[in-house]
Amino acid sequence: MQEPMQDNEEVKIEDSSAEEQVTETQDETQESSQEEVPQAADDAAPAEELDPWEQLEQEVAKWKDQAIRTAAELDNYRKRMSREKLDALRFGNQGLLEELLPVLDNFNMGMQAAAQEKGSMLFMGMEMVNKQLSEFLSSQNVEEVTAEDGGEFDPKIHEALSQEASAEIEQGKIVRVMRKGYRMGERLLRPSNVVVSTGAVDAEEETESESK
Repeated sequence: MQEPMQDNEEVKIEDSSAEEQVTETQDETQESSQEEVPQAADDAAPAEELDPWEQLEQEVAKWKDQAIRTAAELDNYRKRMSREKLDALRFGNQGLLEELLPVLDNFNMGMQAAAQEKGSMLFMGMEMVNKQLSEFLSSQNVEEVTAEDGGEFDPKIHEALSQEASAEIEQGKIVRVMRKGYRMGERLLRPSNVVVSTGAVDAEEETESESK
């Protein structure tokens, strides 16, 4: 009868030891989890926050810089619009004046023909019209391009139609003007058409040309 009792005691002892092992395992797990939590919390902790005054100063500096840039852009826009408006007033009639230039060419040819009889009523009437045209062009800030026989050739305002030899005029200078040029302020409406001198022809060259 005593032997079964011993078996039961051994079973109880084994059970109690198993429970102690489970309890120890749970305690270790809790301790390890408690040790890991602070590390995770430390890793997830945000960076050190700036001082509120420093944040405010940064915001003020950012908005101040943006305000300066905006003011500069607005000032540039106003200047550009003012310049475009002025150009529109100064050169608004440029297209019309360019179309008027061929009419002036024909009128000048008529003036040259009428000049043969300066005392005639026709010439006097054309002179009056010519005066009115000159006043109109002046009011539009239009003037003739400087070009005269023997003058300097400037490719910026002159257009060379041809070249010819001249004993009186140096090489590279204007021999004669074929058509007047006009400018409107600093803008060129039309260049002057001219003939440019190639200089005097040598006697040997003249003899060769005559023999040919």
